[in-house]
Amino acid sequence: MTRHAQDRSDDFSAGHRGGPDPARRRDRGSTGLAEHGPVDDPVVTARALFKVFGRGENAVTALDGVDVSIARARFTAIMGPSGSGKSTLMHCLAGLESATSGTIALDGQEITSMSQRRLTRLRRERIGFVFQSFNLVPSLTAGENITLPLDIARRKVERSRFDQVVEAVGLSDRLSHRPAELSGGQVQRTACARSIVGRPAVVFADEPTGNLDSRATEQVLRVLRSSVDDFDQSVVMVTHEAEAAAWADTVLFLRDGRVVAEMNDPDRDRVLEALHDLGSPGGGSIGRGRSAGASGAGGITGSIAGTAGSTAGAVPTPPGDGPAAGPAGAQGSAL
Repeated sequence: MTRHAQDRSDDFSAGHRGGPDPARRRDRGSTGLAEHGPVDDPVVTARALFKVFGRGENAVTALDGVDVSIARARFTAIMGPSGSGKSTLMHCLAGLESATSGTIALDGQEITSMSQRRLTRLRRERIGFVFQSFNLVPSLTAGENITLPLDIARRKVERSRFDQVVEAVGLSDRLSHRPAELSGGQVQRTACARSIVGRPAVVFADEPTGNLDSRATEQVLRVLRSSVDDFDQSVVMVTHEAEAAAWADTVLFLRDGRVVAEMNDPDRDRVLEALHDLGSPGGGSIGRGRSAGASGAGGITGSIAGTAGSTAGAVPTPPGDGPAAGPAGAQGSAL
Protein backbone atom coordinates (compact mmCIF):
# COMPACT_ATOMS: atom_id res chain seq x y z
CA MET A 1 0.00 0.00 0.00
CA THR A 2 1.41 3.39 -0.93
CA ARG A 3 1.51 6.45 1.29
CA HIS A 4 -1.11 8.16 -0.88
CA ALA A 5 -3.59 5.32 -0.53
CA GLN A 6 -2.95 5.08 3.22
CA ASP A 7 -3.24 8.81 3.88
CA ARG A 8 -6.15 9.57 1.58
CA SER A 9 -8.28 11.04 4.37
CA ASP A 10 -5.57 13.64 5.00
CA ASP A 11 -4.83 14.46 1.37
CA PHE A 12 -8.40 14.49 0.07
CA SER A 13 -10.83 16.00 2.53
CA ALA A 14 -14.61 16.09 2.22
CA GLY A 15 -14.31 19.54 0.71
CA HIS A 16 -12.22 18.38 -2.27
CA ARG A 17 -13.47 20.03 -5.43
CA GLY A 18 -16.25 18.26 -7.28
CA GLY A 19 -16.96 15.74 -4.52
CA PRO A 20 -20.35 14.50 -3.41
CA ASP A 21 -22.44 16.87 -1.36
CA PRO A 22 -21.90 15.88 2.31
CA ALA A 23 -25.50 16.86 3.08
CA ARG A 24 -26.71 14.08 0.78
CA ARG A 25 -24.53 11.37 2.32
CA ARG A 26 -26.13 8.84 4.62
CA ASP A 27 -23.32 7.03 6.41
CA ARG A 28 -23.66 3.26 6.70
CA GLY A 29 -21.38 2.37 9.59
CA SER A 30 -17.64 2.29 10.07
CA THR A 31 -16.90 1.53 6.41
CA GLY A 32 -18.34 4.88 5.35
CA LEU A 33 -20.78 3.42 2.83
CA ALA A 34 -23.39 5.87 1.60
CA GLU A 35 -26.18 6.00 -0.91
CA HIS A 36 -24.94 7.43 -4.19
CA GLY A 37 -26.31 10.83 -5.15
CA PRO A 38 -25.66 13.81 -7.44
CA VAL A 39 -22.38 15.76 -7.26
CA ASP A 40 -21.89 19.50 -7.62
CA ASP A 41 -19.77 19.46 -10.79
CA PRO A 42 -20.31 16.23 -12.74
CA VAL A 43 -18.28 15.36 -15.82
CA VAL A 44 -20.62 12.46 -16.68
CA THR A 45 -24.19 11.76 -15.59
CA ALA A 46 -26.71 9.06 -16.41
CA ARG A 47 -30.41 9.02 -15.62
CA ALA A 48 -32.78 6.03 -15.68
CA LEU A 49 -30.24 4.08 -17.72
CA PHE A 50 -31.28 0.66 -18.96
CA LYS A 51 -29.31 -1.77 -21.09
CA VAL A 52 -30.97 -5.00 -22.18
CA PHE A 53 -29.22 -7.64 -24.27
CA GLY A 54 -31.34 -10.02 -26.32
CA ARG A 55 -35.11 -10.25 -26.59
CA GLY A 56 -38.02 -12.17 -25.13
CA GLU A 57 -37.11 -15.11 -22.92
CA ASN A 58 -33.44 -14.61 -23.72
CA ALA A 59 -33.37 -10.96 -22.63
CA VAL A 60 -30.76 -10.06 -20.02
CA THR A 61 -30.93 -6.73 -18.19
CA ALA A 62 -27.36 -5.53 -17.67
CA LEU A 63 -28.30 -2.05 -16.40
CA ASP A 64 -31.52 -1.64 -14.47
CA GLY A 65 -32.47 2.04 -14.25
CA VAL A 66 -29.05 3.38 -13.22
CA ASP A 67 -28.73 6.95 -11.95
CA VAL A 68 -25.09 7.94 -11.61
CA SER A 69 -23.11 11.15 -11.30
CA ILE A 70 -19.31 11.20 -11.78
CA ALA A 71 -17.41 14.13 -10.27
CA ARG A 72 -15.09 16.24 -12.41
CA ALA A 73 -11.35 16.23 -11.60
CA ARG A 74 -11.76 13.22 -9.34
CA PHE A 75 -10.74 9.56 -9.49
CA THR A 76 -13.81 7.30 -9.40
CA ALA A 77 -13.60 3.50 -9.19
CA ILE A 78 -16.47 1.16 -10.07
CA MET A 79 -16.64 -2.25 -8.40
CA GLY A 80 -19.01 -5.19 -8.49
CA PRO A 81 -19.16 -8.93 -9.15
CA SER A 82 -19.01 -10.43 -12.61
CA GLY A 83 -22.30 -9.69 -14.31
CA SER A 84 -23.09 -6.70 -12.09
CA GLY A 85 -23.00 -4.34 -15.07
CA LYS A 86 -19.86 -2.37 -14.21
CA SER A 87 -18.17 -2.73 -17.62
CA THR A 88 -21.46 -2.24 -19.45
CA LEU A 89 -22.03 0.95 -17.47
CA MET A 90 -18.60 2.27 -18.37
CA HIS A 91 -19.05 1.39 -22.03
CA CYS A 92 -22.39 3.19 -22.13
CA LEU A 93 -21.02 6.26 -20.36
CA ALA A 94 -18.15 6.36 -22.87
CA GLY A 95 -20.39 6.00 -25.90
CA LEU A 96 -18.95 2.59 -26.81
CA GLU A 97 -22.27 0.84 -26.16
CA SER A 98 -25.77 2.11 -26.92
CA ALA A 99 -28.19 2.22 -24.00
CA THR A 100 -31.63 0.67 -24.42
CA SER A 101 -33.18 3.72 -22.74
CA GLY A 102 -32.26 6.59 -20.47
CA THR A 103 -30.00 9.60 -20.92
CA ILE A 104 -26.27 10.21 -20.62
CA ALA A 105 -24.55 13.59 -20.55
CA LEU A 106 -20.78 13.83 -20.97
CA ASP A 107 -19.10 17.16 -20.35
CA GLY A 108 -22.44 18.90 -20.87
CA GLN A 109 -23.35 17.07 -24.09
CA GLU A 110 -26.24 14.61 -24.25
CA ILE A 111 -24.80 11.61 -26.07
CA THR A 112 -27.59 9.02 -26.13
CA SER A 113 -29.18 10.58 -29.21
CA MET A 114 -25.93 11.33 -31.04
CA SER A 115 -25.21 9.82 -34.43
CA GLN A 116 -22.30 7.40 -34.67
CA ARG A 117 -20.31 10.01 -36.56
CA ARG A 118 -20.72 12.57 -33.77
CA LEU A 119 -20.00 9.93 -31.13
CA THR A 120 -16.79 8.96 -32.90
CA ARG A 121 -15.71 12.58 -32.95
CA LEU A 122 -16.61 12.98 -29.28
CA ARG A 123 -14.57 9.93 -28.32
CA ARG A 124 -11.57 11.22 -30.25
CA GLU A 125 -11.68 14.71 -28.82
CA ARG A 126 -13.18 14.47 -25.33
CA ILE A 127 -12.55 10.94 -24.03
CA GLY A 128 -9.39 9.02 -23.18
CA PHE A 129 -9.32 5.22 -22.94
CA VAL A 130 -7.12 2.73 -21.11
CA PHE A 131 -7.92 -0.94 -21.74
CA GLN A 132 -6.81 -4.07 -19.93
CA SER A 133 -5.31 -5.42 -23.16
CA PHE A 134 -3.22 -2.26 -23.77
CA ASN A 135 -4.39 -1.74 -27.40
CA LEU A 136 -1.20 -0.19 -28.72
CA VAL A 137 -0.34 -0.41 -32.41
CA PRO A 138 2.62 -2.84 -32.60
CA SER A 139 4.23 -1.17 -35.62
CA LEU A 140 4.34 2.30 -33.98
CA THR A 141 6.81 3.54 -31.40
CA ALA A 142 5.70 4.48 -27.91
CA GLY A 143 5.84 8.16 -28.86
CA GLU A 144 3.77 7.56 -32.00
CA ASN A 145 1.20 5.54 -30.02
CA ILE A 146 0.87 8.37 -27.50
CA THR A 147 0.02 10.92 -30.20
CA LEU A 148 -2.07 8.54 -32.34
CA PRO A 149 -5.53 9.86 -31.28
CA LEU A 150 -4.40 13.42 -31.96
CA ASP A 151 -2.97 12.40 -35.34
CA ILE A 152 -6.20 10.64 -36.32
CA ALA A 153 -8.23 13.68 -35.27
CA ARG A 154 -5.76 15.92 -37.13
CA ARG A 155 -5.10 17.90 -33.99
CA LYS A 156 -1.78 19.55 -33.33
CA VAL A 157 0.34 17.96 -30.64
CA GLU A 158 1.16 20.44 -27.89
CA ARG A 159 4.86 19.79 -27.38
CA SER A 160 4.91 21.18 -23.85
CA ARG A 161 1.92 19.03 -22.89
CA PHE A 162 3.46 15.97 -24.54
CA ASP A 163 6.76 16.43 -22.70
CA GLN A 164 4.96 17.00 -19.40
CA VAL A 165 2.85 13.84 -19.76
CA VAL A 166 5.76 11.68 -20.92
CA GLU A 167 7.84 12.79 -17.96
CA ALA A 168 4.94 12.13 -15.61
CA VAL A 169 4.59 8.52 -16.80
CA GLY A 170 8.36 7.93 -16.79
CA LEU A 171 8.82 7.10 -20.47
CA SER A 172 11.20 9.81 -21.64
CA ASP A 173 13.86 7.24 -22.53
CA ARG A 174 11.45 4.77 -24.17
CA LEU A 175 9.70 6.89 -26.80
CA SER A 176 11.53 5.29 -29.74
CA HIS A 177 10.76 1.73 -28.58
CA ARG A 178 7.96 -0.32 -30.09
CA PRO A 179 5.49 -2.13 -27.80
CA ALA A 180 7.26 -5.48 -28.17
CA GLU A 181 10.39 -3.86 -26.74
CA LEU A 182 8.61 -2.60 -23.62
CA SER A 183 7.55 -4.32 -20.41
CA GLY A 184 3.86 -4.76 -19.68
CA GLY A 185 3.97 -1.87 -17.22
CA GLN A 186 5.67 0.39 -19.75
CA VAL A 187 3.10 -0.55 -22.38
CA GLN A 188 0.22 0.33 -20.07
CA ARG A 189 1.88 3.58 -19.01
CA THR A 190 2.16 4.40 -22.72
CA ALA A 191 -1.58 3.78 -23.00
CA CYS A 192 -2.15 6.06 -19.99
CA ALA A 193 -0.09 8.81 -21.60
CA ARG A 194 -2.07 8.40 -24.83
CA SER A 195 -5.31 8.76 -22.90
CA ILE A 196 -4.45 12.10 -21.25
CA VAL A 197 -2.16 13.89 -23.71
CA GLY A 198 -5.10 15.40 -25.61
CA ARG A 199 -6.68 16.97 -22.48
CA PRO A 200 -9.87 14.87 -22.55
CA ALA A 201 -12.86 15.63 -20.38
CA VAL A 202 -12.65 12.16 -18.86
CA VAL A 203 -10.49 9.04 -18.99
CA PHE A 204 -12.21 5.65 -18.83
CA ALA A 205 -9.97 2.79 -17.65
CA ASP A 206 -11.38 -0.74 -17.91
CA GLU A 207 -9.45 -3.09 -15.59
CA PRO A 208 -6.20 -1.28 -16.49
CA THR A 209 -4.09 -3.40 -14.11
CA GLY A 210 -5.64 -6.77 -14.89
CA ASN A 211 -2.69 -8.02 -16.96
CA LEU A 212 0.10 -6.59 -14.77
CA ASP A 213 2.16 -7.79 -11.84
CA SER A 214 2.09 -5.91 -8.53
CA ARG A 215 5.00 -3.59 -9.33
CA ALA A 216 3.63 -2.56 -12.72
CA THR A 217 0.16 -2.25 -11.19
CA GLU A 218 1.39 0.33 -8.69
CA GLN A 219 3.17 2.27 -11.44
CA VAL A 220 0.01 2.47 -13.55
CA LEU A 221 -2.21 3.43 -10.60
CA ARG A 222 0.28 6.10 -9.61
CA VAL A 223 0.07 7.53 -13.14
CA LEU A 224 -3.75 7.60 -13.04
CA ARG A 225 -3.70 9.15 -9.57
CA SER A 226 -1.20 11.84 -10.58
CA SER A 227 -3.22 12.68 -13.69
CA VAL A 228 -6.02 13.73 -11.33
CA ASP A 229 -3.78 15.47 -8.79
CA ASP A 230 -1.43 17.21 -11.24
CA PHE A 231 -3.55 17.68 -14.37
CA ASP A 232 -7.09 17.95 -12.90
CA GLN A 233 -8.02 14.95 -15.01
CA SER A 234 -11.31 13.09 -14.44
CA VAL A 235 -10.74 9.32 -14.27
CA VAL A 236 -13.31 6.51 -14.12
CA MET A 237 -11.82 3.05 -13.50
CA VAL A 238 -13.57 -0.32 -13.49
CA THR A 239 -11.73 -2.76 -11.24
CA HIS A 240 -12.28 -5.88 -9.14
CA GLU A 241 -9.16 -5.21 -7.02
CA ALA A 242 -9.67 -3.56 -3.63
CA GLU A 243 -6.07 -2.37 -3.58
CA ALA A 244 -6.56 -0.63 -6.93
CA ALA A 245 -9.83 0.94 -5.78
CA ALA A 246 -8.00 2.40 -2.76
CA TRP A 247 -6.24 4.85 -5.10
CA ALA A 248 -9.57 6.45 -6.01
CA ASP A 249 -11.42 9.32 -4.34
CA THR A 250 -14.78 7.53 -4.58
CA VAL A 251 -15.79 3.91 -5.12
CA LEU A 252 -19.20 3.07 -6.60
CA PHE A 253 -20.54 -0.43 -5.91
CA LEU A 254 -22.82 -2.15 -8.44
CA ARG A 255 -24.98 -5.23 -8.12
CA ASP A 256 -27.54 -6.63 -10.54
CA GLY A 257 -27.27 -3.60 -12.80
CA ARG A 258 -27.81 -1.01 -10.07
CA VAL A 259 -25.58 1.33 -8.07
CA VAL A 260 -26.19 0.16 -4.49
CA ALA A 261 -23.62 2.18 -2.50
CA GLU A 262 -20.61 4.46 -2.65
CA MET A 263 -17.55 5.03 -0.49
CA ASN A 264 -15.53 8.24 -0.30
CA ASP A 265 -11.85 8.44 0.64
CA PRO A 266 -11.43 4.64 0.46
CA ASP A 267 -8.56 2.49 1.59
CA ARG A 268 -8.01 -1.19 0.90
CA ASP A 269 -9.19 -2.49 4.27
CA ARG A 270 -12.36 -0.38 4.25
CA VAL A 271 -13.17 -1.53 0.71
CA LEU A 272 -12.72 -5.16 1.74
CA GLU A 273 -14.84 -4.60 4.84
CA ALA A 274 -17.50 -2.92 2.75
CA LEU A 275 -17.60 -5.89 0.40
CA HIS A 276 -18.08 -8.10 3.44
CA ASP A 277 -20.80 -5.88 4.90
CA LEU A 278 -22.59 -5.83 1.58
CA GLY A 279 -22.74 -9.59 1.52
CA SER A 280 -19.72 -10.74 -0.45
CA PRO A 281 -19.24 -14.52 -0.35
CA GLY A 282 -16.06 -15.58 1.31
CA GLY A 283 -16.77 -12.89 3.87
CA GLY A 284 -15.01 -14.90 6.54
CA SER A 285 -11.69 -14.21 4.84
CA ILE A 286 -12.51 -10.71 3.60
CA GLY A 287 -13.93 -9.43 6.88
CA ARG A 288 -11.19 -10.83 9.10
CA GLY A 289 -12.41 -11.61 12.62
CA ARG A 290 -16.09 -11.16 11.78
CA SER A 291 -18.65 -13.90 11.67
CA ALA A 292 -20.21 -15.00 8.43
CA GLY A 293 -23.54 -13.81 9.74
CA ALA A 294 -22.44 -10.22 10.39
CA SER A 295 -25.14 -7.66 9.80
CA GLY A 296 -25.50 -6.04 6.39
CA ALA A 297 -25.30 -2.44 5.29
CA GLY A 298 -28.37 -1.23 7.11
CA GLY A 299 -30.81 -0.78 4.28
CA ILE A 300 -28.67 -0.34 1.20
CA THR A 301 -30.44 -2.36 -1.46
CA GLY A 302 -28.79 -5.58 -2.60
CA SER A 303 -25.28 -6.85 -2.00
CA ILE A 304 -21.96 -7.12 -3.75
CA ALA A 305 -21.95 -10.89 -3.83
CA GLY A 306 -19.38 -12.53 -6.01
CA THR A 307 -16.77 -9.77 -6.10
CA ALA A 308 -13.48 -11.40 -6.98
CA GLY A 309 -12.19 -13.40 -4.08
CA SER A 310 -8.63 -12.52 -5.09
CA THR A 311 -9.13 -9.09 -3.55
CA ALA A 312 -8.62 -10.61 -0.14
CA GLY A 313 -4.88 -10.69 -0.80
CA ALA A 314 -2.44 -8.68 -2.83
CA VAL A 315 -3.10 -7.48 -6.35
CA PRO A 316 -3.18 -10.57 -8.61
CA THR A 317 0.09 -11.40 -10.36
CA PRO A 318 -0.21 -12.48 -14.01
CA PRO A 319 2.63 -14.21 -15.87
CA GLY A 320 5.33 -11.58 -15.36
CA ASP A 321 5.95 -8.08 -16.61
CA GLY A 322 8.04 -9.03 -19.58
CA PRO A 323 7.79 -7.61 -23.10
CA ALA A 324 4.15 -7.33 -24.00
CA ALA A 325 2.12 -5.66 -26.69
CA GLY A 326 -1.62 -5.95 -26.47
CA PRO A 327 -3.97 -6.34 -29.41
CA ALA A 328 -5.26 -3.28 -31.17
CA GLY A 329 -8.72 -4.73 -31.70
CA ALA A 330 -10.82 -2.42 -29.56
CA GLN A 331 -8.85 0.66 -30.45
CA GLY A 332 -10.75 1.35 -33.62
CA SER A 333 -14.02 1.73 -31.78
CA ALA A 334 -12.47 4.08 -29.27
CA LEU A 335 -10.60 6.22 -31.77
